[in-house]
Amino acid sequence: MTRKPLRRFFDYAVLSVLSFIFVLPVIYLFLGSLKPSGEVLNGLSGFLPTNLSLDNYAAVLDSLNSDSTGYFWQFMGVSLLVATVVVTGGLFVNSMAAYGLSRLQWRGRDAVLTLVLLLMLVPFESVAVPLFYMLNGQRNTIYIQALPFIANAFSIYQFHTFFRAIPPSIEEAARLDGAGPWRIFFAIFVPLSRPAFASVAILTFLIQWGSFLWPVLMVSDPAVRPLPLEMSVFQGQQPPDWGQILAFGVLLILPVLVVFAFFQRWFVQGVANSAIKG
Repeated sequence: MTRKPLRRFFDYAVLSVLSFIFVLPVIYLFLGSLKPSGEVLNGLSGFLPTNLSLDNYAAVLDSLNSDSTGYFWQFMGVSLLVATVVVTGGLFVNSMAAYGLSRLQWRGRDAVLTLVLLLMLVPFESVAVPLFYMLNGQRNTIYIQALPFIANAFSIYQFHTFFRAIPPSIEEAARLDGAGPWRIFFAIFVPLSRPAFASVAILTFLIQWGSFLWPVLMVSDPAVRPLPLEMSVFQGQQPPDWGQILAFGVLLILPVLVVFAFFQRWFVQGVANSAIKG
């Protein structure tokens, strides 16, 4: 009985220290975005909250507010549009594919599932160049930034794992009531799988929001340039203003925090359910 409180205290202490270590770069990013450029890269003294202001944020928005430099909100709008298309389209396509692989009986299902698992092992970098030459005629468009990423093997596997855990008796009862596969999917599986949808949505948005390699290959027109690509252009300006660069970084991660805050409840529930199933 005396060991359990001590073990719990030790576990929470270790978790608190690890959490603090992971949060330190975020704190440094936020404080550095509020400081003059000369005080940003000062080692541990960068954590001291001195000379704080919003001048860096105003400078970033002012420097990206003309036809020659492009508009900050236009870059963010492109990124939001592409990420929204990938997330919404991916939730629909990947969940339906997972439903067909997990609950429907058809010839070749196991072979297709094996192919999906193998595709999870293929990094995007290995197919980026062939995909670039295949879609080279569609460069500098918004839809080409989203189209190759709607179908995702990892998302299919996540949905498949969750759908397999739903009791078959629920599906059988729906069939006895005359429900077909479409109605079962939309009326039963989708409402029961909100944690899975939230987990996939957050992970997909996070990956797509930070996408850099594919925009570098396919986008040269500032009018359709996403925000991460524009940040690399902004960072390459000489001389570098590190206060403004960190302010740009804060503006870049704000939509991710908003999406996570919106789906947090279901995301945590989905992770907890995955841990229990594992």
